[in-house]
Amino acid sequence: MRHERIAAKPAGTGLGQPVTGADLLAAQLAAAGATHAFGIPGGEVLALVDALGRAGIRFELARHENAAGFMAEGLWHATGALPVLVATLGPGVANAVNVVANAQQDRVPLIFVTGCVDQALAESYTHQVFDHQAVLRPLVKASFRAAPGTEDLVVAKAVAIARRGRPGPVHIDLPISVAEARTAWRTAPAITLAAPLVPADLRPAQALIAAAKRPLVIAGLDLVDQDGAVALDRFLAATGAPLLTTYKAKGLVPEADPRVIGAVGLSPKADAIVRPLIEAADLIVLAGYDPIEMRQGWRSPWPAGKPVIDIVAEPLQHGMHESSLMLEGAVGMILTRLADELPQKATWPRGEPAAIREAFHAAFAAPGEWGPHTVFETLREVAPAGTVATADSGAHRILFSQIWRCDGPRTLLQSSGLCTMGCALPLATGAALGSGRPTLCFVGDAGLEMVLGELATLRDLQLPVIVVVLVDQALGLIALKQRQLGLPRAGVDIGETDFAAVARAMGGYGVIIDDRETLAHEAEAAFRRKGFTLLACRIEAGSYDGAF
Repeated sequence: MRHERIAAKPAGTGLGQPVTGADLLAAQLAAAGATHAFGIPGGEVLALVDALGRAGIRFELARHENAAGFMAEGLWHATGALPVLVATLGPGVANAVNVVANAQQDRVPLIFVTGCVDQALAESYTHQVFDHQAVLRPLVKASFRAAPGTEDLVVAKAVAIARRGRPGPVHIDLPISVAEARTAWRTAPAITLAAPLVPADLRPAQALIAAAKRPLVIAGLDLVDQDGAVALDRFLAATGAPLLTTYKAKGLVPEADPRVIGAVGLSPKADAIVRPLIEAADLIVLAGYDPIEMRQGWRSPWPAGKPVIDIVAEPLQHGMHESSLMLEGAVGMILTRLADELPQKATWPRGEPAAIREAFHAAFAAPGEWGPHTVFETLREVAPAGTVATADSGAHRILFSQIWRCDGPRTLLQSSGLCTMGCALPLATGAALGSGRPTLCFVGDAGLEMVLGELATLRDLQLPVIVVVLVDQALGLIALKQRQLGLPRAGVDIGETDFAAVARAMGGYGVIIDDRETLAHEAEAAFRRKGFTLLACRIEAGSYDGAF
């Protein structure tokens, strides 16, 4: 995996010397690659928080458990460190349900450790008590309840399950008595992950590829999770295929590369532009394509009978599309084996991909006047190469994901499976904590108001996050859908918060912006600033009409 290390014993312990159950659990998390844990402590997890520190895992305080989970994800994207979320019983667990669901749908190997009362006490004590496992089981790959003698074992099992196939969240309920009980130090069980698989017989796929004169590759999240950028580049070179990506797969091949058409999945305008390319292709290769990112327009997106090779980390009976041939396993390794057997050849003799690429970029160019297009283009010009950006859910995310060009994988982070609001700021916090570099966060005004408290987290961690808030005093995407459906406007208007003043009150720098020149000047200064910056860009509520 991307990040593993050997467990260290808690300070002052030796083989046979007493430690706590929480020490064993924490040491195994460290062995699995955890460097930080995020959450809000409660009485039921104090022994665990203490043990995490002794194991060399920093506990970082967030202002809400939901945000804490996204911070853990952001750190994972930046460093590969095992993402760990800690919550106390009852309301702490309930607050985290959204981010656990997000980890399930966005394929994040989140380890969620919750404190709980002992089973005997739960039979007669009801304050804040509910069945954590019953609530979380529909959302996680597995749920465990630690018992004496299993503290490290459940972590080893949880990590293996979280990382196997398509990554996802795993829950561990840790009773107070198990966490606090004294026990002997023991060597943690080894974490054994199955070796990546490649199907034994690739000849059917090789024959389809060799015969194709107009191949098309659509890359997705499985390939990102398996660090398959190099393999994808080799496959494109060998086949001469152009590339479409989902939003999560942006940057697997730098988007300035002429082979990259663009990202699809949420924008009807983008989908319409690439439709002729999909129809003209005589072979579609799905390289780790996970349709959980896609909207309804991507149900049955190609005619029945079109040759389609579906290369996946794990089969999923989604019903979104059909394929002629499915290859399960290590997506990057499969692409590499296929490319090794192919001579490079000329494809698409009429040059259709280049024309589609040009039309694609022209469709999302800034119209000239001030608005969200200009905000995104200006920040792209100012941001140094390799800058990580995060995008919240809403109208701005769809347009931003079409305009923003990524120069590497995991440089645009967002919730694209669950599409949950309030994710961008904590994702940027975790990413900046991991990289130590200025990180951009794009969010709408309503989304930022959901997580304003996390500006204090930025202040306390002294992180160089640049928060770009699009201020249109509305839930822009929902208002747009109301207009499209001919419905009266309702429940989408909000007042104008002075976000610049809020940023200053919470220890950062804040400014209101209404034009390109001011934005460029303030953005350049923000990239030099040590603490956080908030750029409140005021735009018209109708700016997104027809934009995507």
